[in-house]
Amino acid sequence: MSFAEYARIGGKEGRSMERRQIVDLWRQGTASVLVTLVGSEGSTYRRPGARLMISSSGEYAGTISGGCLEAEVIRKAAWMVRQGAIVERYSTLFDDTAEIPFGLGCGGTVDLLIEPTGTPEFEALVSAIGDSLRGHESRVVTFLPGNGRGLRRAIYDTDGNVIFASDRVDRVKLDCARELQPGQVYEGRFVEELLAPQRLFVMGAGDDAKPLVSMAALLGWHVTVADGRVQFARAERFPAAESVMNAELAVREMRKDDAVVLMTHSYEQDRELLERILPLGPRYLGLLGARHRSALLVSETAARIGWSVAACCDRIYAPVGLDLGGDGPEAIALAVIAEVQACCMGKLGVSRKLRSEDVDEQIAKGGANHYLQAQCALDAAS
Repeated sequence: MSFAEYARIGGKEGRSMERRQIVDLWRQGTASVLVTLVGSEGSTYRRPGARLMISSSGEYAGTISGGCLEAEVIRKAAWMVRQGAIVERYSTLFDDTAEIPFGLGCGGTVDLLIEPTGTPEFEALVSAIGDSLRGHESRVVTFLPGNGRGLRRAIYDTDGNVIFASDRVDRVKLDCARELQPGQVYEGRFVEELLAPQRLFVMGAGDDAKPLVSMAALLGWHVTVADGRVQFARAERFPAAESVMNAELAVREMRKDDAVVLMTHSYEQDRELLERILPLGPRYLGLLGARHRSALLVSETAARIGWSVAACCDRIYAPVGLDLGGDGPEAIALAVIAEVQACCMGKLGVSRKLRSEDVDEQIAKGGANHYLQAQCALDAAS
């Protein structure tokens, strides 16, 4: 599987916030040890690629388990890497007789790469992690220490060019590593992808957009809030957003792997935006509003852009969000975030998304006509 194919099917694994915290701790200049989960068997809380950064004062960022291993690793990490990086195996099976330390009843076994800071390999990795948060993706191949060999590392950009390589890396193995699957160990080489955070465009800067932006930011997503009404599109209203801008500019910046939620509460603005965003084919496009309102929007948009209703429905999630129950902006935000996360990770099951049959049904029974296309209060304020 190529890098592009891996990213397209949901490689954004949801560790962006952890990476931000690790980079922040590194920038403080007190980091002493980096722990990376490179292998797991059985039931484990985290998957390969999870990390824990430890400072000289015992402060830490990230996690490598559900809390059962962190204290032990933090306590011993500095001592364990006195002679350089090591790989240590921990069992979370509840077995007092096990040779692997130490059973805590979680049900699995993990292999941890524990490496000291200050090496070229460490600096290259953390720099690449920081770059990934700014949208510069890369592939990292770590040659694990053991059998008298020290840790070595190679980092590639998305075109396969070598960004960094340890002096002792075998060039033949380096060339072969370009095509290895991420998240696995191959002949002592741990392969991973450092992908950019999921980007979310919130089209509409009303008050109900605030909890949506806050929740997305907690996941480490890159959130852009956009609105054509300058009195709403203000940075101070959305401190958790990476950027707040005009809707016209936001549409020009959208890519196919982005998630977009239309929630202007203005029928005319939603229709105009839907007409422009649909052909871009974002990974997720959600439309806030009642089912009959969405049916009318889709029907009119399909006619305006010359698409079939079915083709439009294939690219839209409406009503937006999973059916989690609850009411109010926070509950709606949770439902939307859950659906975006599931969609982008390829885990979406049953969705309420609008089908072409639903549009036909609403139009036929006149339900859509009950939506009054009078000027919205938010339109009047623009």
